[in-house]
Amino acid sequence: MTFTTYNPAATNNLLEAVPSAITAIKRLSVDDQLGLLWILYKNLGKVITPAAPGVARLQLAEGMLNQIKAMSPDEQLQMMRDLVRKVNTPISRSYGIFSNNTKLAIWYQLAQWMETGEVIAVPQGYKLSAAASAVFNQLTLLEFGQQITVLRQIAGDMGVDPLAV
Repeated sequence: MTFTTYNPAATNNLLEAVPSAITAIKRLSVDDQLGLLWILYKNLGKVITPAAPGVARLQLAEGMLNQIKAMSPDEQLQMMRDLVRKVNTPISRSYGIFSNNTKLAIWYQLAQWMETGEVIAVPQGYKLSAAASAVFNQLTLLEFGQQITVLRQIAGDMGVDPLAV
């Protein structure tokens, strides 16, 4: 049996990794944040669903999702940007009432629709900016649970809390 000694520096690094990643994402431009979400979906998409219990409650967001689907591609892109920027719109307020898990599930659904063409897709051949690539590399160093925590927190921080308006 092997014992490891307590290493406060390693513990602090682990505890600081998630907030550090969240801060790094929030420093990116809105379009870089959206691009990063897309790349993360492409890399983690298959494992997000079981990690996001909000998927089961997506029917609560069905009306809002159908509104988004009915928008023009330009309106869909603007709506996504508005969510990131926390612009006070009806969709942002609707989004704001959901739990972080449901918000993560909403983004998962949007990404699936991007793949099928039902929602505006990331341009073909899209590449992350240098800043977004650096954040992506930072995220790849995190454990899976930490990655999902970062995604859940980022999705949770988007939109407008209608009770705070």
